[in-house]
Amino acid sequence: MTTYLGLDIGTSSVKAVLVGDGEKIIATASASLEVSRPHAGWSEQDGDSWIAATQSAIDQLKVSHPKELSAVAGIGLSGQMHGATLLDKADKPLRPAILWNDVRSAVECGELEARCPDLRAIAGNIAMPGFTAPKLAWVKKHEPELFAKTAKVLLPKDYVRLWLTGDYVSDMSDAAGTLWLDVGKRAWSKELLAATDLTLDHMPRLVEGTESSGALRAELVSRWGIVKAPVVAGGGGDNAASAVGMGAVKPGAAFASLGTSGVLFVSNASFSPNTEGAVHAFCHAVPGTWHQMGVILSATDSLQWLSHLLETPAPELTKGLDPKPAKPSPVTFLPYLSGERTPHNDAAARGVFVGLSHTSGRAELTQAVLEGVAFAFRDCLRVLNDAGTDIDRAFAVGGGSRSEAWLQIMAAVLDRPLDITAEGDYGGGFGAARMGRIAATGDDPFETLTPPPVARTVEPDKALVAAYADRYAKYRALYPAVRNALA
Repeated sequence: MTTYLGLDIGTSSVKAVLVGDGEKIIATASASLEVSRPHAGWSEQDGDSWIAATQSAIDQLKVSHPKELSAVAGIGLSGQMHGATLLDKADKPLRPAILWNDVRSAVECGELEARCPDLRAIAGNIAMPGFTAPKLAWVKKHEPELFAKTAKVLLPKDYVRLWLTGDYVSDMSDAAGTLWLDVGKRAWSKELLAATDLTLDHMPRLVEGTESSGALRAELVSRWGIVKAPVVAGGGGDNAASAVGMGAVKPGAAFASLGTSGVLFVSNASFSPNTEGAVHAFCHAVPGTWHQMGVILSATDSLQWLSHLLETPAPELTKGLDPKPAKPSPVTFLPYLSGERTPHNDAAARGVFVGLSHTSGRAELTQAVLEGVAFAFRDCLRVLNDAGTDIDRAFAVGGGSRSEAWLQIMAAVLDRPLDITAEGDYGGGFGAARMGRIAATGDDPFETLTPPPVARTVEPDKALVAAYADRYAKYRALYPAVRNALA
């Protein structure tokens, strides 16, 4: 028996996934994490808490499945992206890590682009506060003594890797979210690093996600009773790792994730940026492959907001809808409750209901929220098309995909079939385990990273497609009108 371990270093928890023969999940374990918000717009985490949580999760597997854990041959890592972990010469964190959803560095984003006019062309992305480089520019400006002591800058999962292996290593997909990577060349950019007064010495070595980054330290091999030191794969940023879990690695393979935020993800054969449409263009976690993402900040979060407002559980709200809506809601909703990434890159964008009347009730508002999120996905598809990328079909994943009404609306708005997986966990932890297996075996990722079985397909209702095309045109006109009204 040979097993593989996937570690998903998230924002709210660390999850460990133990996978056996036939890619069957044997067991999972998790440990929670806390986020600190010392000031408005700040979001920080104690880097050592990731290590403690990782150790706890694997310790749980040692208790529940000691035999299976002892047979681990490969470990993979998936991680929350963009987090800035500053280490001194002794590998100790100099301050709490600044996370992906921290927005303190908005001013520094403009300064970076002014300092490096080629930034978008090299990095494939607009400078946004979520990325790592602006965070370091903020530290240099506001905490210069800490910046001066910084010997290495690591992403969250790569700080855990340092504890696991003793090596400074990152992978291409996660590194692409720093704004220091030449994404087309899959190498650190001296020009981008210089814009934040950093050098190659501050950066970890780069490997592909399915390659070995080192071996598990002897101390940990002994702690968990593993027979032979497993290899630790490069791994990937959370969305790329989830794509590996879904088998979305060949060009054109796509998924629409209806989670707290929304992601329209597609794998590409080449580097294909569209910074004007705020498309994220990153390296994929498999060699010689890239991916694009349209990112929506409030997907199921929009429904949760309405749930709180109406004091009604979200499942009850969607349960009250016709599972196959006959027509669009008379109310239109902009889902910009916390600003928006794709396509507007506007942190000041705000949500709005339009078309309210005395007869507007819970059902109309709920359907409008589902439609508004679907229209935001349509925006993502539109700017992906502008970048030369089309999507024939996509897997629908995430909590929102449990709503039949939402699936029907999404399929009609996108005018694309949506595939629904058979029951199972195909997320970042599973994807990480798959990468651990490939790093250990040397298998061809494009042959072995197959998609999960399709349980059913939601086809777009042609009558609804036409109705939603008309409503989408009206939806697009709302954003500039609201922006101008609030200016």
